[in-house]
Amino acid sequence: MPVKNRFAELHDDITAWRRDLHAHPEILFETHRTSALVAEKLRAFGCDAVTEGIGRTGVVGVIKGKSDKSGKVIGLRADMDALPIHEQTGVDYASRTDGAMHACGHDGHTAMLLGAARYLAETRNFDGTVVVIFQPAEEGGGGGREMCEDGLMERWGIQEVYGMHNWPGVPVGSFAIRPGAFFAATDQFEVFLEGKGGHAAKPQETVDTTVMAAQLVLALQTIASRNADPVDPLVVSVTSFETSSKAFNVIPQRVHIKGTVRTQSAEMRKLAEERLTAICAGVAATFGGTADVRYYHGYPVMVNSEEQTEFAADVARSISGQCAEAPLVMGGEDFAYMLEERPGAYILVGNGDTAPVHHPEYNFNDEAIPAGCSWWAEIVERRMPA
Repeated sequence: MPVKNRFAELHDDITAWRRDLHAHPEILFETHRTSALVAEKLRAFGCDAVTEGIGRTGVVGVIKGKSDKSGKVIGLRADMDALPIHEQTGVDYASRTDGAMHACGHDGHTAMLLGAARYLAETRNFDGTVVVIFQPAEEGGGGGREMCEDGLMERWGIQEVYGMHNWPGVPVGSFAIRPGAFFAATDQFEVFLEGKGGHAAKPQETVDTTVMAAQLVLALQTIASRNADPVDPLVVSVTSFETSSKAFNVIPQRVHIKGTVRTQSAEMRKLAEERLTAICAGVAATFGGTADVRYYHGYPVMVNSEEQTEFAADVARSISGQCAEAPLVMGGEDFAYMLEERPGAYILVGNGDTAPVHHPEYNFNDEAIPAGCSWWAEIVERRMPA
């Protein structure tokens, strides 16, 4: 089955929705306009129920099939939030909110799921129930976790859940997926190093935190090179280095370091935290200082279920003729929380030769809309045939 004809007919409408969302980006849980627009459209489509305020600003719509002999309930999830980036695309529908933009394509995800919801509400050519999930705060806020904590899976009886993300560099309308661990666990850390400040001309009278911190930045890289199994991915990145003094002639009393740890397994995640804590304490002690380490657990590893992944890939192949094996991704994705509660799969749809996500020149490719909508609709019609 190629792209569904109905989505070719709806392409202009869905593109208009997407560009309206693009012009009005909202960050984290502040998706008030977006959520209201989504709820309004779901009601206009004739959804059987629409609920707002799940996970603070999330929206859930229910669409019942022509029959319900199977008793199956499938969830389809899209994210709605934007990023705190100043847009540099130059398009006429560019962000009207300074310092915020849809730099990851969540406007496209939301519009495609709205398109699928409209089609499914029109046709209802399935046996069971579809729950469409519009989630806030994927970009670091854990909106997926909050929706789950609000009883998303239990309240609507969801048995399987499917998600999608656009992917620059992959041909428009093609797909890629992998079973098992897919997106990384993403943790953050802060290290507060304390020494003894003093005059730059008298280093012998100080405990130099800049030297201590410089050694620590390098030492933390040995977690990946000397502690980790080389075939179990791990990335440790120090991303911020701030001294308590900005003067040329002062050795600072304190240095504050920040960074991230990204892993693909629970075992590596635990090892990385233990080694990071020990290395910080050891390096600080070597130079006569102290280290206050604060480690923050972020999103868990996102794991695709085997059966649902193969099914999702088959659906993708029926639409585009192929479905490639996706690479491991060291970025995080809070759809992981939903996949911890229910079996399901997360797929990538090609965005073509565009700027990468999280870049000020990125823009979702509207030509991907028919393929994305068709995948979601076919997931439902094939998993719950009428």
